[in-house]
Amino acid sequence: MGCTGLVYGYSLDGNGGGCALSGDDIDKGLPEDQLIWLHFDYTDADTRHWITEKSQLNEVVIDALLTEESRPRATQVNEGLLIALRGVNLSPDSNPEDMVGIRIWIDDKRIISTRRRRMLSASDIVDAIETGNGPTSTGDFLAMLSSALMVRMQDTINDTEDYVDSIEEELVSSSSYDLRNKISAVRRVVISLRRYLAPQRDALQQMNQTKVSWLTESDRQNLREVTDTLTRYIEDLDSARDRAAVAQEELSNRLAEQMNNRMYLLSIVAAVFLPLGFLTGLLGINVGGMPGAENPWAFWIVSGFMTITVAIQLWLFKRKNWF
Repeated sequence: MGCTGLVYGYSLDGNGGGCALSGDDIDKGLPEDQLIWLHFDYTDADTRHWITEKSQLNEVVIDALLTEESRPRATQVNEGLLIALRGVNLSPDSNPEDMVGIRIWIDDKRIISTRRRRMLSASDIVDAIETGNGPTSTGDFLAMLSSALMVRMQDTINDTEDYVDSIEEELVSSSSYDLRNKISAVRRVVISLRRYLAPQRDALQQMNQTKVSWLTESDRQNLREVTDTLTRYIEDLDSARDRAAVAQEELSNRLAEQMNNRMYLLSIVAAVFLPLGFLTGLLGINVGGMPGAENPWAFWIVSGFMTITVAIQLWLFKRKNWF
């Protein structure tokens, strides 16, 4: 039985097409005179056995291809490149910021890539190969994969910016506490995306600077274009992050102002009723000799006095511009 962990396998013809390879085919050995792309699920036991025992790669590369966690990077090993890249997770019911990773060993004849979760960018390359528009060389493959990752990111970046726009528009007409949850959510998304995109930009720049013979000037130009696109995405994320921070600060100021206005109103009310409470408390003591206890007009006299007291207080508060 062949390697069950092989997701895609192709022998590329150098003209954009290729012939599919199965797990049985690669178990028999790889042809040395053809350009090969093998894409594995590294969680499969057969994958681990094949890469460890039959790939003829050194231990550093094997460990990198089979590792659980990987930060975007590009490292030259002799005439090959060991690369780790990330793409947005566009699977159903998933969070785009929960980025999926791909690990690649690439030289002039072999492309060995591994992943744990499905990556649509790899599927894009398969579709291109099936239609005869696939990569013609290993350098072309690297440029196509990097470009496909950027294309898949575009909608996520645009959606994030649109979400920040909607928050800003809602902030103009509302100062609801619910906005704080929305702002916090979009800031978490931006932080998660930027966590991997910033080192991925460095990895692309490192790829472009490597001195491997199979990476042509055209391939380097394509990689530079991808790097520029990624740089623009990072700048857009930085802008969204800053705008979200400004929106959160504005919302906090408005909520604080609302709270201060309410506390100020309560303070004014308390100040108005403080002397009235003193008077009613004083007149309510149950001791003999209270003036006006037998006078039928005493209640109205006291009520009128308290009304005049309130009016004088309000006049003083208004004169001092307290309200």
